[in-house]
Amino acid sequence: MENETFIRRLPKAELHVHIEGTLEPEMMFDLAARNGVELPFDSVEEVRAAYEFSNLQSFLDIYYQGAAVLVTEQDFYDLMMAYLVRAHDDGVVRAEIFFDPQTHTERGIEFPVFLDGFTRAICDARESMGISAGLIMCFLRHLPPEDAVATWYEAKPYADQLIGVGLDSSEVGNPPEWFAEAFTMAQDAGLHAVAHAGEEGPPGYIANALDVLGVQRIDHGVRCEDDPSLVERLADEGVPLTMCPLSNLKLQVFERLEDHNLGRLLERGVVVTVNSDDPAYFGGYVLDNFVAIAGALDLSRDDLVQLARNSITASFLLEEDKDRFLEELDAVAVS
Repeated sequence: MENETFIRRLPKAELHVHIEGTLEPEMMFDLAARNGVELPFDSVEEVRAAYEFSNLQSFLDIYYQGAAVLVTEQDFYDLMMAYLVRAHDDGVVRAEIFFDPQTHTERGIEFPVFLDGFTRAICDARESMGISAGLIMCFLRHLPPEDAVATWYEAKPYADQLIGVGLDSSEVGNPPEWFAEAFTMAQDAGLHAVAHAGEEGPPGYIANALDVLGVQRIDHGVRCEDDPSLVERLADEGVPLTMCPLSNLKLQVFERLEDHNLGRLLERGVVVTVNSDDPAYFGGYVLDNFVAIAGALDLSRDDLVQLARNSITASFLLEEDKDRFLEELDAVAVS
């Protein structure tokens, strides 16, 4: 409990969380009832029992099924606000949040519906709790690259509501370089770029996300250890990895948390961070991930402070905001 209290007090940024992946079973049922959506489950307990995954695809199948209950602007507001309340309670001062527009537009939900719901919740949470948040729009890599380009054209009128673009969904067989055109257009519009790479895909996907897409952060990146020269590059260039320990355990990327490479990469100077990914499905929000990995890898307080520091420096906050949060972090670290 002492360690958990210390971690909770550390100001931290969450840089890898999918808002659709924060849809708790209870809210899923509430929204299904609100919107007249029929679910393939009879109870919350049955939903939770279904959250046993063998790999990324087995998770994605149920993930997209759950998103069908999100229909109105208020649904998206409620989803975002529930996450921000939980994140604030975990000591998160900045959240950079993924969303998947194609999951919604293919169901006939238009951009203003989900974007207005998300941004209204972000504004309300900032005023009521002081938490800072921004939206990163992800392209679904299991869909054709031209779909990503079309999605960018749909999103472009709302680009001022975004801080960046990303790439997610089924990784193996869908290399990042296929999506270069969509990323180039988004970056030309002034947006940051990140990409999922090296979760189940090879280390070459990480290198191509950096070299072809020009991303500033790698989401996951656990497979970088398969290429020692890539680990050296990540450390030398200060490329952040947004790692998600409980997600990796749940999707069997690692059989045990004790085998996770976060600690080894931290020791080698890689800018690793701790995040929750899809916490409703993987059994833990950001504090849970910190506590779990700290115990499994026997991380020191200095390690925990460094992880929190990495998250703030790797964020897309303005430098003066980073400096303010880092000062707060230093004060907690020595208290």
